[in-house]
Amino acid sequence: MTNSPLSALSQAATPAALLAYQQRWVADPSPLKLMEKSRRTGITWAEASDDVLIAAAEKSAGGQNVYYIGTDQEMTEEYIQACAGWAKVFNRAAGEIEAGFWDDADDEADKHIKTFSIRFPDSGFKILALASRPRKLRGRQGVLVADEAAFQDDLGELIKAAMAFLIWGGKVRIISTHDGEDNPFNELVNQVRAGKRRGTMHKVTFREAVADGLYRRVCMRKGIAWVAEEEARWVDEVYAFYGQDADEELDVIPASGSGIYLASALIMSRMAEGTPLVRGAWKSDFSLRPDSEREIEVADWCAENLLPHLKALDPGRPHGFGLDFGRLRDLTVLPVLEEGKTLKNRVRLWIELSNCPYRQQEQILKYVVERLPRFRKGAMDATGNGLALAEYAQQQPWGGALRIEAVKLSDGFYVANMPHFQAAFQDGTLSDIPKDDEIRDDLRAIKKIRGVPKIGSARTQGGEDKKQQRHGDGAIALFLADYAMRQDVVEIAWTAGPAKGSAWDAHPGGDRDDIPHSLKGGW
Repeated sequence: MTNSPLSALSQAATPAALLAYQQRWVADPSPLKLMEKSRRTGITWAEASDDVLIAAAEKSAGGQNVYYIGTDQEMTEEYIQACAGWAKVFNRAAGEIEAGFWDDADDEADKHIKTFSIRFPDSGFKILALASRPRKLRGRQGVLVADEAAFQDDLGELIKAAMAFLIWGGKVRIISTHDGEDNPFNELVNQVRAGKRRGTMHKVTFREAVADGLYRRVCMRKGIAWVAEEEARWVDEVYAFYGQDADEELDVIPASGSGIYLASALIMSRMAEGTPLVRGAWKSDFSLRPDSEREIEVADWCAENLLPHLKALDPGRPHGFGLDFGRLRDLTVLPVLEEGKTLKNRVRLWIELSNCPYRQQEQILKYVVERLPRFRKGAMDATGNGLALAEYAQQQPWGGALRIEAVKLSDGFYVANMPHFQAAFQDGTLSDIPKDDEIRDDLRAIKKIRGVPKIGSARTQGGEDKKQQRHGDGAIALFLADYAMRQDVVEIAWTAGPAKGSAWDAHPGGDRDDIPHSLKGGW
């Protein structure tokens, strides 16, 4: 260990530069180490000191590239500035901080990840800080630092990618405050503690940090004298600020339920095997094909994938739907609910569309709604580009402004309607959700954020190749469907003549069994 960058810090740095718990963290040479910590205890700052020594060292002395992944740009900038400061303290030759974007990216989303880097010309290594995790960390080797890991998008996949760094002598540091007992970070902590995964654990609570001199360091930064009574008052004030969140945020006790609105066990209890789940995905060049070709192809897709399930709906029961709109990055999700005789709403059909052009989303929506028996109401996400699809539905005879509600999702709307959605899970008045891991993860993405139950910023991966990004799309769609079925709407039976000359009408594959309810003289 005498030739390692870690020992260089312990031998050469001023002891007072790092507090005792920071020194223990930096001095640990374990390939995989985890830190569960209180807020604002300076672990990232201490980690930056170690990372500078590693990146500045020759390969023979343990030098490597360092990759730091934060949760936002502000955190990333704070870290890279700390690295620059440590480089000056250690008198290590380093270039200026360079801003750029994640290189070698073959994913459109990755190309927009901002990076900050410092290069060390003497060693040839660098520190690269990213504001979010790229979907691929292929071919990378060195030290991987995941900061505030509990709040990272898809931490499970990040952990898998991180383990590859260990194969060729790399190191992994995972640092975080807690975000609940069923968060992947806490699961990883428990695995290491139980010996199911090799690694070392570190922990520092707020009071432990104060005992090691945290408040004294605050006084030094502020240029004020340390007074024991003031330290005690300061600690009390910090705990008062956090209130009921102090256990998790300061005392490092993961909260029960992690703020997750719907527990996994509750979600699973309302899922059922056999509920039709139809997923459609289109290639990027599909939107460039002529209108008639797209209409015919999607008409065939609807007849093959949707019609059998729509024909199986009970003609005597009311139906409604919710729709969360997506075009490129996110999905469009459309669950159809049926109100049973006991006033319980069951999912009878679940549709997901990936990379579907706007015109074809209109086409599919029309196809579905025209065939819903006793159609009661639909609630559609009208936030952003979803407004155009909602307005289209409101303008159609099969929809209309009375039966299609364009919902502007807001904190006020969530506060007013999410409690009923949660209650519907708890009392079983919402059921038969398709038993699917991606839908389950969507529903688990609902969290209380500053008292408001809604979808956070984290995304999950979906699709057969796990390249499709999901952002709680299914949860919002089902939430809107539940909202729609609770509204008082008079069912309207109407008759319309079939449109002549359309691509659908002329298509030879359209058998007469798929004529919608609205074209058969109402319900």
